[in-house]
Amino acid sequence: MCKAKYFTFSLKKLSTCIGLSLSLNSIVYAETQSGYFQDIQHNIGNLIRPKTDESFSTVQFSQLSNFQVQPDPLYQQLPVVGARPDANTPAVLNNAYSSAEVQSRLSLQEAIQIAVKRNPVISQALANLAAQNANIDVAKAQYYPQLKAGLSTGDFTSSDRGRQLYTVEANQLLYDFGKVKSSVDTQKNKLEAEQANVLLNIDEIATQTARSIIAVLRYRVLLSIAQDQVKGVSRLHEIARLRSDAGISSYADPVQAQSYVEYAKTYLLTQQNKLRQEEQKLRTLLGFEVSRTDFIIHDEFLKKSDLYNTPQLNTIPSMIAAQAEIEVAKSQKKQTELSRYPTVSLTASLNQALNGKNPNTGKQDDTDSSIGISMSSNFYQGGAVSSQIRSATYAEQAARSKLNATYLNIMDSSQIARENIENMDKQIWVLIDRERSTAKTRELYEEQYKLGKRSILDLLSSEQSFHSSRAERESARYDIYDMLAMYINVMGKSRDIYQLNNTKIQGFEVQQ
Repeated sequence: MCKAKYFTFSLKKLSTCIGLSLSLNSIVYAETQSGYFQDIQHNIGNLIRPKTDESFSTVQFSQLSNFQVQPDPLYQQLPVVGARPDANTPAVLNNAYSSAEVQSRLSLQEAIQIAVKRNPVISQALANLAAQNANIDVAKAQYYPQLKAGLSTGDFTSSDRGRQLYTVEANQLLYDFGKVKSSVDTQKNKLEAEQANVLLNIDEIATQTARSIIAVLRYRVLLSIAQDQVKGVSRLHEIARLRSDAGISSYADPVQAQSYVEYAKTYLLTQQNKLRQEEQKLRTLLGFEVSRTDFIIHDEFLKKSDLYNTPQLNTIPSMIAAQAEIEVAKSQKKQTELSRYPTVSLTASLNQALNGKNPNTGKQDDTDSSIGISMSSNFYQGGAVSSQIRSATYAEQAARSKLNATYLNIMDSSQIARENIENMDKQIWVLIDRERSTAKTRELYEEQYKLGKRSILDLLSSEQSFHSSRAERESARYDIYDMLAMYINVMGKSRDIYQLNNTKIQGFEVQQ
């Protein structure tokens, strides 16, 4: 029976090439200090495997955001934050907290930069990003030669059972109708999704840090007010006690004042506890003791937030991530569709028989080699390809729906932020007026109490109302800061406002 053979080449030449390659590799490993042989190994390596692209750790934000957001017409009627009707800005007052024990000062931006450069959540996201970058090399490797080697024995039930057959096979892709390219595109789209995920994690840690700092400043101010309240009611208690001892007022006055003192001390302890909790959260984020560090919020925190400007949707990481998922679904669908087409490859094989006949030539201890063109295709797999295409189509629809859902959330959050800040702005001005009126009332009631025209309860109540109005005003002020921090996160402005662009963050950099 004649065996059809491909075009053959000399084993002696092939053996010479293989021997040369092995010799070169041996020299390289034996003389690692030699730059000459290292260059040879590097150049040969570039011919047989893809070169890793290390640029994945640097994001060109202008490229990543180079797409147009076009939500479905159903969602176009949503409100968009526009220009504010009047020119007034929210009445955010200066920070009233000061302490002689402060050891250092940190701006909001500096503290956030410290937090993002040490947080393990970002490290985890960067590791996932590096792993996805390696997956691109895996997909690209299909462009390069594929080598296989093996050893087989003869049939144990026949006379050639002692034979060993050494086999080396090589395969080089020639044409596949774009199947490998679509696989590479899929992995690149997944890389963009991972880059967007890193941006999301950076924004999340930055927002957590900003809100923790705002909470610490809030409770420091409230603690100072609580201390003033304890001093105020204690002073009134002392006045009531002296008047009672002098027989000017009844014994009930100092008793009633004592209950207000105890309430004020309880409120003080509550604020101390809340402050310690927030300082512990911030200590975890920053990695050092924060109780004696003064944090500064500059005016640009409010000015750069662009609260009343139309948002640029293609610069928001959540929108970028949603768009990347659409591209992944599209490339996966294309990859599945192309799997129906054949793959054309250049194939070569070499086998050497020992202790027996070569099954391809029938000669004892003979060598056989071949080289040729092969074409393979999976024409039918029980409908699997059609099902995979349907699945990819639904995945693309789901990704587009997620983009629309993200758009809804952004528009809703921006509108709520504007309404809340405007309402809290109005509330602050009302509370300022209330604080002034309660301060006057407190002074008048104290004079009238000394004249016997007011009871101690009136005086205590006015004292408590004064400090309560101060606390509410400060709470409203920091509510505005807190709402701004959340708005900045939703609108993807964290890296700009907290000065994180063009800065190395655990080896990752966002370039504008």
